[in-house]
Amino acid sequence: MTEATGRPAGDGADLDTLSRVTGRVRHNIEKVIEGKPDVVTAALVVMLAEGHLLIEDVPGVGKTMLSKALARSIDCTVRRIQFTPDLLPSDVTGVSVFNQDTREFEFRPGGVFANIVVGDEINRASPKTQSALLECMEERQVTVDNATYYLEAPFMVIATQNPIEMEGTYALPEAQRDRFMARVSVGYPVEAAEIAMLNSHTRSNPLDDLEPVTDASEIRKLVQIVGQVHVSEAVQRYAVNLTTATRHSTELMLGASPRATLHLVRASKAAAAMAGRDYVLPDDVHALAGPVLAHRLLPNVEAAMSGRSSTTILDGIVERVPVPVPGTPVSAAGRA
Repeated sequence: MTEATGRPAGDGADLDTLSRVTGRVRHNIEKVIEGKPDVVTAALVVMLAEGHLLIEDVPGVGKTMLSKALARSIDCTVRRIQFTPDLLPSDVTGVSVFNQDTREFEFRPGGVFANIVVGDEINRASPKTQSALLECMEERQVTVDNATYYLEAPFMVIATQNPIEMEGTYALPEAQRDRFMARVSVGYPVEAAEIAMLNSHTRSNPLDDLEPVTDASEIRKLVQIVGQVHVSEAVQRYAVNLTTATRHSTELMLGASPRATLHLVRASKAAAAMAGRDYVLPDDVHALAGPVLAHRLLPNVEAAMSGRSSTTILDGIVERVPVPVPGTPVSAAGRA
């Protein structure tokens, strides 16, 4: 597919810079995570789109390793929060402490005050503690005792979680899930990748050898490049049609929010830039619909009892919503 005419000309040098920097970061991560190029690409897309990433899978498949590898590839501030049942909201956001010497309250920042925050096993903390992330993830700020503290850009939360059927886990609140731009699953490695892991990980920890290949300032420039990527009206309408169709699905109790539409378009712009284009194709939106939308949807009782997951229901919706082609107006959203 080709983009509609009338789009602004992009700067090829900017896209070349973006490709070069993301290539270095990708190569760095793949020193640690073998055989998972799609997962690495999704993580980079979310970072360039100024989103937050949720990595969900069973224990031991490299969720934390992936998040740490991305964090260490960028020369910026990184904090890790281990979510446990006894973790308090103030451990996440920070707390005001009375200083006996100055006779004044002083703010001590919590774990979210960093460019990249790695939240390990986020669904093992109580919903109250999980909700401490709501303001900072959406508004890039923290409010404690009526004082607001702003978070420095870039700011990204990379959270890992175990499936809800695992013992000792709490379901993420809907508002929390909606703030994650995308959810990915690492999955088990293929045989060759697992053998390579045995060779590289048994001698030493490959994370110890990772050196930063870019910095926060360069990431901010890449984010600006992504922001200049053009999205035609037809592609915007296609994204809206997808999310609207989830809201009308008879199998879903909760459809995608307007924030989900915004995240879908932002992620598509980042994916297009990484592909060397200064415009978004419907294919970009189609490919990202699953990672961006599925975790926000909530099947109704009948669908859940019949074993249909939100991912399965979304796949059917995506197939039914017509994909725009050049010169053809997009129809109203399909009804699922």
